Amino acid sequence: MQPVYPSCYPLDSRCYEQYGLSEAILMEHAALGMARVIEAKFPAHTQVLIVCGVGNNGADGMVLARQLHGKYAVRLMVPFGVHSSMAKRQLSRAKAIGVERVEVVEESAVIVDALFGAGLSRELDPTAQTLLRQLNALGGYKIACDIPSGIGMQGCVMPLAFKADITCTMGAYKEALFLDESKGYCGEIVRVDLGIASQWYAKPSDTMLLEPSDLRLPHRHQHDTHKGSFGHAVVVSGEMEGASILSAMASSALGAGLTTLLCHEKIMLPPYLMQSTTLPATTTAVAIGMGLGESFDHPFLRQHLVDSSLPVVLDADSFAHPTLRSILEQCNREIVLTPHPKEFVVLWEALSGERLEVEELQRRRFEMVRIFGRRYPHVTLLLKGAVMLIIHQHRLYLNPWGSSRLSKGGSGDVLSGLIVALLAQGYSGIEATLHASLALTQASANYGGASYAMLPTDLVEQVRRLED
Repeated sequence: MQPVYPSCYPLDSRCYEQYGLSEAILMEHAALGMARVIEAKFPAHTQVLIVCGVGNNGADGMVLARQLHGKYAVRLMVPFGVHSSMAKRQLSRAKAIGVERVEVVEESAVIVDALFGAGLSRELDPTAQTLLRQLNALGGYKIACDIPSGIGMQGCVMPLAFKADITCTMGAYKEALFLDESKGYCGEIVRVDLGIASQWYAKPSDTMLLEPSDLRLPHRHQHDTHKGSFGHAVVVSGEMEGASILSAMASSALGAGLTTLLCHEKIMLPPYLMQSTTLPATTTAVAIGMGLGESFDHPFLRQHLVDSSLPVVLDADSFAHPTLRSILEQCNREIVLTPHPKEFVVLWEALSGERLEVEELQRRRFEMVRIFGRRYPHVTLLLKGAVMLIIHQHRLYLNPWGSSRLSKGGSGDVLSGLIVALLAQGYSGIEATLHASLALTQASANYGGASYAMLPTDLVEQVRRLED
């Protein structure tokens, strides 16, 4: 895991005050990080266009131009002049060494955006928007310095942004890089050290970026075990039984010793799944909501699910169900919620009386998840999206490793099944959610078919093949 921050300005200040590092030293290393990316991907003499803004993000680009000059065919564009003293100094140094200046956007093999960077707090003016459209229309490989220009402080697009193939973010990861809206503009995100190792630059943070290497699968190392040693997961099956079957298949694939569908009447199932009309006495975790509809009455739900201490995953239809929502008040129980944005706004209005549109939620994802976490710190919430946000006990975790392959009905049902499998095997709510989310995104990444073709059953098959 890596720490994530709303802003890195306090971390830069610590470098100046505690370590005696100057702004210029940090800038040299920021540019060096970008230079190394270019050198790793492109041979000498490749054309590189570097477009710089008026402040210190532009100064980073000017340092890069100086560092690459002579080895690469560098052209420097400074369309709005320079304002900061550091930008003026770095432009002077680039001129002194002979870096070529250009006045118009030209096609190039590499295009570096060093226009605005982090901290953008206002919508871009028409001139800046026109420039970004011109840069985005170029065919070269695009690199963003710190954050793509046009991405605001909160991660929103203002109203358009540079579309990077890779973003070299300086010093540490910023929250703005991980809003759903910004994900499509950042490309690959690479963190660049600024003259000291990351452990000296960073401070403790309550927001953490999950990495694929954080995945811990429920491998079986003991030999004297039986099916009961690995828990009994129950998936409640409702009106749309396919959703619960997918969840149950995923639960079995991720190691639950037994997986049972709780249903009113017998249905056709894979032979490795069980079914029952009552909650089995050996149940160790329950998942409910996937395709639930109105299949079960309130007394049944209260008796078997609400008046219980079993770990529980609530998804989909459960958020509109008053009986199931009452589970959130139970502080001594492992509770996991897995809404997508539309489901979250339904849940939020029911809990708070506050009407929230999906578009507003998407702009305020970090804020709203944190508000929910303060109200229900004992609950683990996973808000689905291009970047999954997971919060428990005021600690927020980001899983950005999903892809558009998961944008298909049934993917969320698989996720619920993965979580209940780990809960059934004794994982805490937060641990089950973190590792299940990583299992889902890693399984998606490992799928070898066309990007549009992956089925939920393909996900389940890839889960069976995971290694950590």
